[in-house]
Amino acid sequence: MPHHEIPLLPGCRYHLYNHANGFENLFVNEGNYTFFLRKYAQYINPVADTFAYCLMPNHFHLCIQIKSEADLYPAQLSESFKLSESSSPAVLSSKISRCFGNLFSSYTQAFNKQQNRRGSLFVSNFKRKEVDDDWYFARLIHYIHYNPVHHGFVEHPAEYAHSSFCSLLSDRPTHLQRAEVMDFFGGRDAFLEAHNLAPDDAVVKLVLDWL
Repeated sequence: MPHHEIPLLPGCRYHLYNHANGFENLFVNEGNYTFFLRKYAQYINPVADTFAYCLMPNHFHLCIQIKSEADLYPAQLSESFKLSESSSPAVLSSKISRCFGNLFSSYTQAFNKQQNRRGSLFVSNFKRKEVDDDWYFARLIHYIHYNPVHHGFVEHPAEYAHSSFCSLLSDRPTHLQRAEVMDFFGGRDAFLEAHNLAPDDAVVKLVLDWL
């Protein structure tokens, strides 16, 4: 099944990835990163829990879990979502995918205005892979945080400002699933220890083969 046809279903975890069109960048200044995260909170937080993210200049990675069906019906969700308890899995997936489409569209409109450009900014069909294996889940979070190191931007994940790494270690309020991530790694010290080492070559190959 093509990546963009994999359904986004309640309760399931996913690795999501998208890239700028051609050789363009998605983010060209600090304000772009901040604005994207603000729009992400607006469009995605109501439908998904986020474990990890990394925003690179021309692409991004997300590790998320779609909320349960019960959590997809509260009144604070946009009227345009229009879910009912009889909604089929295909309808649910389409509506959830549309939330990501709305995020990309909203960001693109603002970015185009700021940069005096026209046309699409993101690759049209964002990639998604279901993460149904706990071994891969932990290593995916590690890989996402190590992405800036992999691409030569920094020497350690803590040095990169546009990922979830430092937020997960902070005591400040966050929309990230901090407690769940820390519990999964076995605590803060174990989380740090894991991130002091580069991802295994086998893990990198798994991710890159998919992308």
